Amino acid sequence: MTETRPPLPPFTQETAREKVQLAENAWNTKDPVKVAGAYTVDSQWRNRAEIFSGREKIIEFLTRKWDRELDYRLKKELWCFAGNRIAVTFRYEWHDDSGQWFRSYGNELWEFADNGLMQRRIASINDKLINEADREIK
Repeated sequence: MTETRPPLPPFTQETAREKVQLAENAWNTKDPVKVAGAYTVDSQWRNRAEIFSGREKIIEFLTRKWDRELDYRLKKELWCFAGNRIAVTFRYEWHDDSGQWFRSYGNELWEFADNGLMQRRIASINDKLINEADREIK
């Protein structure tokens, strides 16, 4: 049986927004296995300077990420879409083990297979030091 993850491409304004919200919800669980389930088994990723492919590598990456980025909280917004592609902007806040808070800003380019699983994700991200009192996402 073929895995599917609705909504399926080609996307409309409504289904693209739904796909973005589903991704935000999943990432905010901080569950690497749950998040990786939205990607094809051979999904290609570029995250900052890391380039890898496959669900197992995604799980390894996300486990490392959330071991380091504590109290992570994310907000994604649809930027644009066409066919089987969606672009999003995002920001998230987190702190390291010393208690220093950060706000990370970025853009993602997503490409989906016909079954609605993401087959390619390209993310560019910048971090900004913030004070805990300046947090916007709680």
